[in-house]
Amino acid sequence: MLEWLKEPEINFPDQLQHAGFEHGVCVGQIQAKAGLTQSTVSEYLSILQRAGFIESKRVGQWTYYKRNEGAFEALSKLIQSNL
Repeated sequence: MLEWLKEPEINFPDQLQHAGFEHGVCVGQIQAKAGLTQSTVSEYLSILQRAGFIESKRVGQWTYYKRNEGAFEALSKLIQSNL
């Protein structure tokens, strides 16, 4: 999921045609690509959000997710300086 969210234009072309990615990727698009139940996808996304790797935004009835690139930059620096 993190890899998909890195390049949403490539990985979620249906959303690109309808709504764009201003707020991120709609959870329904992620669920469809994953082929998992809504509850499983929601649990995975919740774990990633609590870890700080993704951010969510509620727009009407939809929830959108996008990567928190700052968290990945910080993790990369931490790995480079400590390993």
